[in-house]
Amino acid sequence: MQTYVVLSKWTDQGIRAIKESPQRVDAIKKAFEAAGGKIVGVYLTMGRYDQIYICEAPSDEVMATLALSAGSEGNGHTETLKAFPEAEYRNIISKIP
Repeated sequence: MQTYVVLSKWTDQGIRAIKESPQRVDAIKKAFEAAGGKIVGVYLTMGRYDQIYICEAPSDEVMATLALSAGSEGNGHTETLKAFPEAEYRNIISKIP
């Protein structure tokens, strides 16, 4: 399972319908589960981004499909970061000549 950090900023449409945001989070969680993934954490943030999601998906292709599907609803703009766990990080670094 791959790990991703998704930084999300609400659009004008998303902020106008802010009270529906918890239901949108529930729908995103269900979509991830249906695709074999999982939302590990959802955080409301202050600053440049409005929410941060910590996600797991079986592949980059699944994550891209889920991100594009959520984005197509028009409630937020996202930036998805692939996250390497510490063991993978150490393995990657050990290969540097």
